[in-house]
Amino acid sequence: MIKEKCPYVEKCGACHMGQTSYEEELIQKKKLVEKYVGKYCPVQDVAGMYYPFHYRNKVHAVFGKVKDEVIAGTYAAGTHNIVPIKDCWIEDAQASAIIKTVTELIQSFKLWVYNEDTGRGLMRHILIRKGMSTKQIMVVLVTASPEFPHKNHFIEELRKRHPEITTIVQNINNQDTTFVLGEKNNNLYGEGYIEDVLCGLRFRISPNSFYQVNAAQTQVLYKKAIAAAGLTGNEVVIDAYCGIGTIGMAMASKAGKVIGIELNKNAVRDAKANAKRNQVNNIHFIAADATECMLRMAEKHEKVDVVVMDPPRSGSTEEFVKAVSVLSPKRVVYVSCNPETLGRDLEWFKKKGYFAKEAQPVDMFGWTDHVETVCLLSKLHEAKHHVNVRLDMDELDITSAESKATYEEIKSYVAEHNEGMKVSNLYIAQVKAKYGIIERENYNKLKSDDTRQPKCPKEKEDAIVEALEFFKMI
Repeated sequence: MIKEKCPYVEKCGACHMGQTSYEEELIQKKKLVEKYVGKYCPVQDVAGMYYPFHYRNKVHAVFGKVKDEVIAGTYAAGTHNIVPIKDCWIEDAQASAIIKTVTELIQSFKLWVYNEDTGRGLMRHILIRKGMSTKQIMVVLVTASPEFPHKNHFIEELRKRHPEITTIVQNINNQDTTFVLGEKNNNLYGEGYIEDVLCGLRFRISPNSFYQVNAAQTQVLYKKAIAAAGLTGNEVVIDAYCGIGTIGMAMASKAGKVIGIELNKNAVRDAKANAKRNQVNNIHFIAADATECMLRMAEKHEKVDVVVMDPPRSGSTEEFVKAVSVLSPKRVVYVSCNPETLGRDLEWFKKKGYFAKEAQPVDMFGWTDHVETVCLLSKLHEAKHHVNVRLDMDELDITSAESKATYEEIKSYVAEHNEGMKVSNLYIAQVKAKYGIIERENYNKLKSDDTRQPKCPKEKEDAIVEALEFFKMI
């Protein structure tokens, strides 16, 4: 357990599950996913980390002052009281060392630390980003104004102590806000960005870019999502909430065409640049609201086979789910960072005829109570061809309820939602009769009246009832 290693567990509140072993943590996270998702589909064991320490490639600290000493750390849970932290067991070790050095330099250069109560001071935050594959390191110094006394000497000394630094950026945030970064960046050393390799693709990371904080587990997550999509090389895939295009680009080599949709124009700009840099030619990006964009595509009768969605913790929206159903892809791959909102959204999808088949949790944030989940949804089979024939129900001796679904459709539904369970025509007929759905005479009866008919087991009866309810037959 991390509590035995870290002296800050009780104070900083970042490691919500620091009191238990990592193995027990994974069990608890599976139970958390099962709580919200288990009623919709089976939940697999959590894909855990090989080494659940020092995995964060993005590290942030806030500067403060205690008496005359400059400190750097994180806010205690639920407060704005800074807990000084020198070595964090979930943050990259090089990042922790650089933060320690910058804190010492602020002290020695006598730079004024920002006070959020008075709104006065200069040095606010430090942000470190590292390419775990390339080993490139970015240092972002967040200041309250563009002024930076002794800037050149400060940067020279920092580079001297840490030659591994690739680039140093000054970010100006002069707003009274809880956001760490402001909108303006001044490049102090290097190119102003770093690069990293993910799933064989090279991505450019700037101070404001979104990039997963655990590169190793991100690759696990994306491989699970790609496998769930069931791509053969011909499919049209929508990557909704695509950000800088990481998931869509990872899928592009296995798909016919990928369309990335993202509302943030800056992210779309980065996505296009990443695709060009990696020579991924079968993907294009649209700066738009994903819901509205999919509805427009449906109006044009554009064909989409798979929708991949990776929404924020608040989940998707009912309008988005409706848009997916109108577009009518065969499969939906939902990448979730919040089991609770995932469960809510699965209920919306269920109402639109999409049913979860399997949920695969992936631990991206060891020692915290956060867990990612890849969930595959598929649409219940619908007949592609229909022949309209006017018939008298009495002539066929068939009830209107019986006409709503065939036996094969009921069998398909039961198998899809009950781990491959098989039910016979006889069992279906027995359950239909129990609920007053009258079959045609002698239909699904054994040939010999002397032969005793087997009775439908309870678990199969429940599964058949669920199917009949779905088809609105009872």
